[in-house]
Amino acid sequence: MKRLLRAALLPLMMIAFATPAVAQDDRMTPIATPAQPTAIPLGTGTLPNAPVPESWHSQYGSVFARNVRDATLTPFLPDPAKATGTAVVVAPGGGFRTLSMENEGWDVAKALQARGVAAFVLKYRLNQTPAGMPAFERSMNEMFSATARPTRPTPEQQIAGLAPQIADARAAFALIRKRAGEWKVDPARIGMIGFSAGAMLTMATTLAGGDANPTFIANIYGPLAPVTVPADAPPLFVALAADDPFFANAGFGLIERWHAAKRPVEFHFYEQGGHGFGMYSKPTTSTGWFDAFARWLDMHGWTKRAG
Repeated sequence: MKRLLRAALLPLMMIAFATPAVAQDDRMTPIATPAQPTAIPLGTGTLPNAPVPESWHSQYGSVFARNVRDATLTPFLPDPAKATGTAVVVAPGGGFRTLSMENEGWDVAKALQARGVAAFVLKYRLNQTPAGMPAFERSMNEMFSATARPTRPTPEQQIAGLAPQIADARAAFALIRKRAGEWKVDPARIGMIGFSAGAMLTMATTLAGGDANPTFIANIYGPLAPVTVPADAPPLFVALAADDPFFANAGFGLIERWHAAKRPVEFHFYEQGGHGFGMYSKPTTSTGWFDAFARWLDMHGWTKRAG
């Protein structure tokens, strides 16, 4: 199982340190843990056998967390006058070794909040990395020095290695439904969006998350391997750049399977954008992915007031 999990995560670990298509400082600089006064503990427990405490660093003009041992959920609630009743769980990426908390988390949540959608940034538990930044960088260099790459496992094998993260996502959905009245959320209109590793978690939550049952999902530059599509699979939105070095050349099995199962799917394949573009502003058309996603939400009626 460990070998399968490593094979599943290795490309995503590389992604965590892939330079986005913007001119930003790529140095990893340790920073103090930001204040997170509205973060709510999810109660899924401290990650077992994880002695290294959580730490944060800046890179690419954004901030990242690593060694997350306890999951939290941070609400970004819209003005009640604009609230639609729709909610979205936001899962940042980072190869399950870091979390891009700003570019793929808070900034996404704020953009949804501005459109009347309640957004909840999921800080899920991560695989442990060395405590010090120099040791962390060395560990990554050693990993990337291997010339032979293991065969990428199937989505089912990948899901089997994500039990803690799936538990965190399920707890997030349960908490939102429990406090739906307080947060002005329609329990039947809770979706999920994930980026890179967060996209993998979004798919895993959809396929193996039991009672999470997202109403709609978005896979932003995540794996597109074919899966067995549930009969009641939620509408799926996908965005990927043609020059993504990790997932652009592995086929579009996920899209094809969703379409063949006659489940709603929308796919944006941008000419340029690389990997990890998130909410960064760039001259490529991939920068328009969020507006396309918002229009997709509009088309399905999720940005109209519930009831």
